[in-house]
Amino acid sequence: MRLRSLLYVPANAERFVAKAHARGADAVILDLEDAVEEGSKDAARAALAAAVPHVGQGGAKVYVRVNTGPRMGADARAALAAGAHGIMLPKAETAASIDALLAELGAADDGTADILAIIEDAAGVLDARQVAAHPRVVALALGAEDFATSTGGQPIPEVLRLPKLMVHYAAKAEGKLSLGLLRSVADFNDADGLAAAAAEAARFGFDGASCIHPKVVSVLNAAFSPSEAALTRARRIVEAAEQAARQGTGAFMLDGEFVDLPVLNRAKAVLAKAGATA
Repeated sequence: MRLRSLLYVPANAERFVAKAHARGADAVILDLEDAVEEGSKDAARAALAAAVPHVGQGGAKVYVRVNTGPRMGADARAALAAGAHGIMLPKAETAASIDALLAELGAADDGTADILAIIEDAAGVLDARQVAAHPRVVALALGAEDFATSTGGQPIPEVLRLPKLMVHYAAKAEGKLSLGLLRSVADFNDADGLAAAAAEAARFGFDGASCIHPKVVSVLNAAFSPSEAALTRARRIVEAAEQAARQGTGAFMLDGEFVDLPVLNRAKAVLAKAGATA
């Protein structure tokens, strides 16, 4: 599954919902939580029935960020009833958080809906691997703004870098997608900074990131997609390895670079990420 870009859209904001399917994001997150003020939450939930199929008509996966607490079950059931691919669960601090969501879904859950878990406090960071290990979780991310608030810090790169990486490695340890940049994405007008941060996150092995403005979608799609140069190089490595194998050789030199199994596996991963073949 490819989730390079996940665009947040308030579920009750009709003018944003109307165009979300045309923004080019791999996924649209219809938000019932932070982007919706308290008095509008019931209306936002009711809007899912029309909003979910609308924002997904261009092929994007559709997730719904639910509220935690008393609203969680009704939010999640409405999301699945509308046809959402899955649930984005905030404040997913332990595996029990995931189980609580599934219990609220009850018979509405057929076992196929994805769960994207958002960790938002220090306890969650320290227990991130158990969250990632839950069989229904497909991706993990750190909620930068909430994490900074809950720990008394500021959502600046120096504060976020370590916890973001801890959550990232927890996800990778369990073979799950890792989403995010090593900074907050709240300043969507910092185009150069976001592009640099996305490129950095891709180098660390993050799979994608969320954004709150459609103009960031193309930045994320580019950063988390292999370049043509990287694809060409990967194809050459795979082809050379196949030729070497036919000659009974394992490791070999290619253009002055030593190629062994880890290098070959990275090349195959680049091709897989692009949906390409040698």
